[in-house]
Amino acid sequence: MRKLLALALVSLLGAGCASNTTGVGYYWQSITGHLQLMQAARPVDDWLVDDTAPPTLKQRLANARRIRAFAVSELALPDNASYHRYADLQRRAAVYNVVAAPALSLTLETWCFPVAGCVGYRGYFSEVDARAFADSLDPQLEVAVYPVQAYSTLGWMNWAGGDPLLNTFITYPEGELARIVFHELSHQVVYVQNDTAFNESFATTVERLGGARWLTRSSEQARADYATFDNRRRAFRALTRTTRERLKAIYEDAELQDSTKLQRKAVVMDDFRRQYAALKTSWNGYAGYDPFVTRANNASFAAQAAYDEWVPAFEALFEREGRDFARFYDAVRALAGRPKEERQAALRELAPTAMAVSDAIRP
Repeated sequence: MRKLLALALVSLLGAGCASNTTGVGYYWQSITGHLQLMQAARPVDDWLVDDTAPPTLKQRLANARRIRAFAVSELALPDNASYHRYADLQRRAAVYNVVAAPALSLTLETWCFPVAGCVGYRGYFSEVDARAFADSLDPQLEVAVYPVQAYSTLGWMNWAGGDPLLNTFITYPEGELARIVFHELSHQVVYVQNDTAFNESFATTVERLGGARWLTRSSEQARADYATFDNRRRAFRALTRTTRERLKAIYEDAELQDSTKLQRKAVVMDDFRRQYAALKTSWNGYAGYDPFVTRANNASFAAQAAYDEWVPAFEALFEREGRDFARFYDAVRALAGRPKEERQAALRELAPTAMAVSDAIRP
């Protein structure tokens, strides 16, 4: 889930006395948090000649520079200031997102902002602020707070140096690093207000297609490392997708009382955790999904759905456009310009057998 900062409002805001979790204080923490991130960034070239920079970091930054050039030459992604600088934020996440959903629904609560429109999350640079906001929400809602390693300013800050590479993802395996860069750059190609699933599914499609193309030119070791990483991810997403579908069927069954729905939901959630435990036995001790599973609820399931929902349709559109990225982006822009209902109908037509998720889980 990537967070757009409403930096255009900077002239309207003051520090004031508002809480950092709501109102004016929320925008102020967004602005100051992003400015601090920008100030921490230095050009990649400077890091590469810095005698105090660790050799492993230099190696990863040099690779990131090649990935950035590949994004332009092979994927037709924007050639601009973004991802030519690096910042060490001294923390594990770029931002922390808060999502919420009712106890018997996979529909995310939404919040509306200038420029970004209405989205199914709120982002905070401080984990403390994120959790404070989460605690302030209606206790009947299911809430999740999770770290986000990267976000996009949609190109609005390229004049000031663009979005930087960050310590929060620079250590990822080569294939995953490439995917993150491609994903975030794709948000600068197309962004539609009030349609998180469209935006994130498009970016996920670009990262998958671009990542696969990048790996064909990488080392055998990089491909092997990525295959291990990606196989775990695919297995976990398949499990969460099946779980979402089971929950959705329960929630939408008009013949069931709420008490029965809650009982059946508990069974599904227990089954989800049992299946995950079985899945992990083949992962040689990898526990990266444990935090998600421990806190899994309607909010976290619904947030994840936005990244997967329309991917099959976008992949079909890419094939229709002759696997040409520039033509693909033009076709996506054309879809983006249509009313939301028409846009979703067109996506269903592109991959009808894969559209198993209903409007109920779209943020």
